[in-house]
Amino acid sequence: MLTVHHLGISQSDRIVWLCEELGIPYQLKRYDRDPQTRLAPADYRALTPFGTAPVIDDGDLVLGESGAIVEYIAQTYGNGRLILRHGAPGYADFLFWFHFANGSFMPAALIDSMLSRMDASNNGSADGVTTALRARFDRAWDLIEDRLGHVPYLAGDDFTAADIMILFPLTTMRLFSRRDIGPYPHIRAYLQRIGARPALQRAMQKAEPGLDLQRVLA
Repeated sequence: MLTVHHLGISQSDRIVWLCEELGIPYQLKRYDRDPQTRLAPADYRALTPFGTAPVIDDGDLVLGESGAIVEYIAQTYGNGRLILRHGAPGYADFLFWFHFANGSFMPAALIDSMLSRMDASNNGSADGVTTALRARFDRAWDLIEDRLGHVPYLAGDDFTAADIMILFPLTTMRLFSRRDIGPYPHIRAYLQRIGARPALQRAMQKAEPGLDLQRVLA
């Protein structure tokens, strides 16, 4: 059986959610972060050579990386559902946003989180590089806000795996990289649409039982 190795408060939320959206059987194995370092425990890091979340195993296969896992599960167990095919309306938009989530948005969020910690230790001082890196993160939010002002979901009219990929940096990642989403009305409306999905609610109850979903959506 497909096993999802879920690290608490991490991008592996996506994989649990995908399985719930597709309605496929899976086994969930949950790991808590180290209470001191807030990093993954040693047994989780040992699952793959790079040692990061998410991870699945399926028979002899052990696979990491969110995008790879989403594609594998959707194609292997979901008959390609939530993945747009070449020639489908919104195909190019789907490709862009599916890869933007981890290719550009998550790195910018991680950099912003680290810069915030550095600023705290440097009494808030910032140089030109810091300012440029923070501006990159701002542009990512502005780009998403603009897109959602024209369509209900990232690929267009229909919910896809691109929306599953983008949710973590829009929500749970803000526990690490604080951001006021008040200035982003289209993102706020989008998060409420996404948050109403029963599959997401089931996934978060299983993956993050101690986390208030509405807290990360607001």
